[in-house]
Amino acid sequence: MLVHTALGRAEQVARHWSAGGCPVVIHCDARVPDRQYGRLQRAVADDPGISFARRYRCEWGTWGLVAATQDASERLLRAHPDIGHVFLTSGSCLPLRPVQELVNYLAARPMTDFIESATTEDVTWPVGGLDRERFLLRFPFSWKRHRRLFDGYVRLQRRVGFSRRLPPGIVPHMGSQWWCLTRRTLSAILEDPNRRAYDRYFRKVWIPDESYFQTLARRWSRQLESRSLTLSKFDFQGKPHIFYDDHLQLLRRSDCFVARKIWPRAGKLYRAFLTDGQGAMKRAEPNPGKIDRIFEKASGLRTRGRTGLYMQSRYPNEGWDNGLTAGRYSVFQGFTEVFEDFVPWLERHATARVHGHLFGPGDAAFAGGQQILNGGLLSDAVLRDYAPRDFLTNLIWNTRGERQVFQFSAWANQALIWDIAKDPNAHVSVITGAWAVPLSRSELGFAEVRAEAARLQKQESAFLEALRSPYARARVMVWSMAHFIRAPMVPLQSAIEVIGPRKAAPLAEAPTLVSLEGFPQFLQTLKNNGMHPFLVGDFPTGTEPQPPPQQARPYLVRQ
Repeated sequence: MLVHTALGRAEQVARHWSAGGCPVVIHCDARVPDRQYGRLQRAVADDPGISFARRYRCEWGTWGLVAATQDASERLLRAHPDIGHVFLTSGSCLPLRPVQELVNYLAARPMTDFIESATTEDVTWPVGGLDRERFLLRFPFSWKRHRRLFDGYVRLQRRVGFSRRLPPGIVPHMGSQWWCLTRRTLSAILEDPNRRAYDRYFRKVWIPDESYFQTLARRWSRQLESRSLTLSKFDFQGKPHIFYDDHLQLLRRSDCFVARKIWPRAGKLYRAFLTDGQGAMKRAEPNPGKIDRIFEKASGLRTRGRTGLYMQSRYPNEGWDNGLTAGRYSVFQGFTEVFEDFVPWLERHATARVHGHLFGPGDAAFAGGQQILNGGLLSDAVLRDYAPRDFLTNLIWNTRGERQVFQFSAWANQALIWDIAKDPNAHVSVITGAWAVPLSRSELGFAEVRAEAARLQKQESAFLEALRSPYARARVMVWSMAHFIRAPMVPLQSAIEVIGPRKAAPLAEAPTLVSLEGFPQFLQTLKNNGMHPFLVGDFPTGTEPQPPPQQARPYLVRQ
C-alpha cells in the first residue's frame, strides 16, 4: 500500500485488509513528516499483519514510485511465502467488496495476472503527448517542480535527434499502475538477471510506474488479463476522478473489488464498505463498464456544458462550447440607416423583444430604454466591450424562451462577426452599403467622409465574408441597398416570417424610408474621388431613386 496523505484513512483500510487475512506492507512517502509517520507506525503496531517498507521520495512521474513498489513487494514476498497474488493499492483506495471475495476470486485464477498492459500504438489515454517519446527520450527533471527545465530538455533532445536504445528483449507497454500480479510473475520481475539494466533504463522514463511492471509482466506472465481490478476513472485532463459520499450507489453498481480515489472525508463510503460480508455488495464479476456512461456524460458536461452556458472549468479554452447561444435570435444590419422608425415598427409586427444597437459606439440600447436586463446584464459599454462574446451569450441565456432581436452596423464592435456567422441560432439580415446614408448627411469634411466610407465598407466586407464562409452556420439574407429599396416589402416579409409575425396576414405597412435626396450624387462624388462604394449597389446617376408604384397595400412611406 502506497500512502502519502490522509494517514488515518490509510490505517483504517490497512486494518481492514489485515482483518480479512491479507498481510499489508505500507510504504509511506519520504516527504511525509517523521512525526506523522511515527504516529501511523504506533497506531498499527498492535496488528502483526501490517509492516512497513523502506521510505522513498515519491514524486509523480518519477522513479521513486517504482522503487517504493519494488521494495514493498520484496518485503511482502519474503515475509509471507504462502501468498499467491500481490495486490498494489494506495491509501486513497477503498475495498468495495468483502476481502474474502477477492481472495476466493484470485484463488480460482492462480496463474492469472491482472495488469493493464498495452503497446504505445494501442494506447489513446495519455494526455499531453509523449506516448512513444517517453521511452525514447530522457527525463531527469521533475515535470511538476521544474516544468521549464523539463520542457526545454525535451525540445533540446528533439532538436538534436536524440533517441535512447531500448534494452534487448522488451517491448514498451503502458497501463494503470494499480495491478494484481501472481507471486511467480512478480518474483520473476524482481529477480530478473537483467533487472539492473531495466532499472537503469526506466529510471529516466517519464511516469515509469505506468510502464515498468506493465512492460516486464509481458516478459514473464503465463496468463495475463489486460485489466485492473481497481476501479479508477480519469477526466479529460488525465486527472483521477474523486469519489464522494454521493457516489455510494454508483460504486455499488460497478461490482469492482477496489476503487480509487476516495475523498478522505467521505465517511459514508468508508462506513458502507469497510463492513462485514452481509453488508457488502453482492457477488458478481467486476464490471466498471456499467458506470462508464455516467462518467462520459459527466465529462461532456464539464468540457461542453449545456448549450449556451459557460462555466469556469471550460471557459478558457476556445471551442469548448456546446453552442455559443441558448436560443434563436435575429440580427438586422443596415435597416435603421434606411428606415427612420424601423425598431418601433418591428416591435409592432414581430413576436420578439426588439433592441436597438447593442454593440454600437455607445451603451447597449436595450428594448424600452432599460439599463439592466435579465440576469443583471448591464448596458454599460465598457463592460460590454470587455467581453462582447460573453455579453451576447449572457443576453440569450438570460432571456431564454423569448426571441431576441438587435441591430448591428458597420460602426459596431466587429469582434463578434465570426461568432455570429458560425452560430446556427443566428438569423442575420443585411442591407449592404446602408452605412453610406448617414455619411451622405454628415457635416464632416469630404476627405474625412471618404476615409470613413472606405473604413466602413472594408468592415462590412469582412462581415459578409464571414457570413459566406464555409464555416458559417447562421441563416443569412443579404440585399444590396439599391436592390432593397426598389421593393422592400418582400425582404421585410421574409425577415418577419423567420422571427414570427404577430399576425398571420401579410404585412400591411412598411416602415418610413429615410430621405435619399442627394444620395446618388454623393455616391458619384465618392466614385469620382477614387472610393467606389460597390456594396451600395447600382444607383442611377443624376436622378433620385424612384419610390415603388403607389398601391393600397402594401405601400412604402417616403418623406
